[in-house]
Amino acid sequence: MADSMTAFAREVYRGPEGELVWELRSVNHRYLEVHPRLPEELRMLEPQVREQLGQRLGRGKVEAVLRYRPAPGSAVELQLNRRLVEQLLRVSDEVSEMVGQVSRPQAMDLLQWPGVLEEPDRDMTPVQQKVLALLERAVTSLIETRQREGARLADIIRQRCAAMRTLVERARERMPEVIEKVRERIRNRLQEVMGELDETRVEQEIALFAQRLDVDEEMDRLATHVDEVERVLDANEPVGRRLDFLMQELNRESNTLGAKSSDVEITRIAVEMKVLIEQMREQIQNIE
Repeated sequence: MADSMTAFAREVYRGPEGELVWELRSVNHRYLEVHPRLPEELRMLEPQVREQLGQRLGRGKVEAVLRYRPAPGSAVELQLNRRLVEQLLRVSDEVSEMVGQVSRPQAMDLLQWPGVLEEPDRDMTPVQQKVLALLERAVTSLIETRQREGARLADIIRQRCAAMRTLVERARERMPEVIEKVRERIRNRLQEVMGELDETRVEQEIALFAQRLDVDEEMDRLATHVDEVERVLDANEPVGRRLDFLMQELNRESNTLGAKSSDVEITRIAVEMKVLIEQMREQIQNIE
């Protein structure tokens, strides 16, 4: 099944632990590249977040943003480091004595000193558990979105495949007439410049030239590759790289068709094929 790499998911949790919001965004990328952004107090979960996303996703550049707001009333009371304050005051008195000026620091200046106000250790285990559980929901939602978008892209590609089949049939129907016109043109030119010719020899030369114009093999390979594209779209695995390879093969055969062509209509068909292939390739860049 074709899954898109472009998707967005948002999951919210509100409970005794506070409010948690996960936002996941994924875009096209050759490999899986995860960029987590977590609040400072939950930064220790980053390795688990990377592992959790890596287990569920195969390709794509994924931005994972977590927002956390503690529940009202759950904020801990700040504690004053009295020992540090006493040390600061003592040092301040010593400096005042040394410079001959009596001056003590203001209370707000002391409060801004690192370590004067302390926040007691807080058990974040319940919050961490909620974070990882909510992430699982967000990843599931992201995958479902990617699957829906992938199905839409697959429908677009199938439409292009149907158009490719129509072009292949048009080329098949056109080729006998093209070869016959070339055969007649060569015969007329040879007879004009050389008069009476050995008919058997003329037919041999014409047959060799017509063989170089024959594109039956290219038509067969184009049809086979189109069938393979549709088969791969239904595969229950990542298919982006395989589809990209098939686009290269389709492009190669359409180029050969155009190079062999001596007919305006066949050339036009080859150009239309290349347009369809390029349209499919653009969609495939977003498929995992």
